[in-house]
Order: sequence, then C-alpha cells, then structure tokens
Amino acid sequence: MDFQEFVCAVEQKMNMELKNGITARGYTAVKNNGNIKQGIMMNEPDINISPAIYLEEFYLRFQKGETIDKIVCEILDFYESVKVSVPVDKKDFLNIEKMKDKIVFKIIYTQKNLKLLQNIPHLEILDLSVVFYLLLERSEEGIATIQITNEHLENWKMEPEKLYELAIKNAQKVLPAEFCSMSNVIREVSGLLDIENNIENQEETMYVLSNSIRSYGAACIFYPHLPEMIGEILKEDYYILPSSVHELIIVPKSKGMPKQELDEMIQEINQTQLEPEEILSDHAYYYERSSGQIRMFFS
Repeated sequence: MDFQEFVCAVEQKMNMELKNGITARGYTAVKNNGNIKQGIMMNEPDINISPAIYLEEFYLRFQKGETIDKIVCEILDFYESVKVSVPVDKKDFLNIEKMKDKIVFKIIYTQKNLKLLQNIPHLEILDLSVVFYLLLERSEEGIATIQITNEHLENWKMEPEKLYELAIKNAQKVLPAEFCSMSNVIREVSGLLDIENNIENQEETMYVLSNSIRSYGAACIFYPHLPEMIGEILKEDYYILPSSVHELIIVPKSKGMPKQELDEMIQEINQTQLEPEEILSDHAYYYERSSGQIRMFFS
C-alpha cells in the first residue's frame, strides 16, 4: 500500500468510526521549503475550525507493521484531546484589535519559499525572510497557529513594517529567548548522570539559542539587542549555525572551524536529522561585535 492509498484507507476507516455527524476528509498543506504534507481534518457540525493531523509518521509505523485500526484509534483519541468545542467567530480574525497581541514571527529561507512568499507578508533579511503568524493557543499537546496572509494585511490596513513591530514586541513577551550551553541541552535531553559528569569539566564550545517552547526559535536571533547581548556574554564575535527553524547553534569565533567545515556540519544535520520543512539554511552566518551586524559568512 503506497502513501496515497494509506491516506484513503485511514479516511475511510475514520468515517466508519465517527459518530454524531462528524466526518473526516483528506487535507494537503504546503509547508516550509515547498514541502507538501498530507493529513486528515474533521468536519464537525456547528464547529468551523479543526486541527490538521498529518499522516506521514503514521505511515512509517504502518510500514513497520502497525495496523490501520490501531492508528485510527490513536488519531481519534488525539483529536478528542485537542478539538475545539465552540465555533470560532471568523470576524475576530478581521479585527486587528483582537488579533494584534497574538501576532508573532518566524524565519524561513527565501530562495526555497518564493511561491509561498507571493501570498504572505514578509521582510527579507540577508537570504532569510521574516514571516508572520497568529499564535492562538499553547498546550502540552502543541501549539495552534494561523499563517498571516496578504488578505489579513489588507483587512487590517497594515504594512509589513508595522506587522514586524507588533510581532517583535509580542514574541519577546510570549516566546522569550533562551540561550544556554550545548552541555546543558545534553543534560536536559539525556538526564543521564554519567554524561553530566563527563561534560562537567569540558570547556564550552557551542551554545543553543531558541525560544521557551522550542518552536520556530531560530527567529530569536532578530530580537532587539539579543545578538549584542550574546556577544557580551561570549566576549567575542561568533558564528551562527542554523540547525533548524526551531533553534540555532552559536559558536564563539575562537572555537570556530573553517567555513567549509561549519557548512558541512549544517548540511549533515539538514540531511540526517531534520524533516524537510524544518530546514532553515545550509550555511553559517557571522555576528561582528564592532559593527553590531549579522552577515553572511564568506570566509
């Protein structure tokens, strides 16, 4: 069974299980870097908003022997935990006063998203683009977001520069930056005492920058004064390695490697550790304290 057949089979099975007029339908989304993801959305009477549940990971589990019945059961349980119980007034999205505190931003690679950028407001910085979204909800299950489009901007009668001002202000408040050593990240992820003992006395050579929810945290590098603050902490210039759209690796200049090695490290992470839509860029950037500028790292 190929992936398309799997999607159809899941949709059919879900519609056999769903009650009270709820139905499932296939859903396709264009994600970062032009990647297409397919999933399921629910149509529930009197409810006009529903989460998209993507099926690529479920298909991998199916290929390893998991049954469609078990997969559908898990999807239905997940839907029950995250579904909206009351309809959303779509007029609220047209009212900038109700939406302005929810506007935040992320960064994507411009060249790989030219088609997407035609339909959404954005600002270009270096070879990256700042794009905007509404952060509607955060919970243990994840976040609920809506991409801000040119249509939103027209309704709000707002320019991208003003949108950026609001997004910067909100992001610093609701998605504060977190800057920590790579060793602390390893401790947090592993929780293993022997690893903690092994790295305790090692000199720090890499740091991680993200936001408090580890979602689209690479955008933190454009928070006002943050690059400068990192430079003050490190006491030197530094390299910025885009390990994903969610986080950046910061390497002090004195600990850095030749550009080719840094770029190869980034490209290996992109190819082996990330989903295609999580890739930010394939090369390093450089922060120069004397000028206070982030620039492309050419040498």
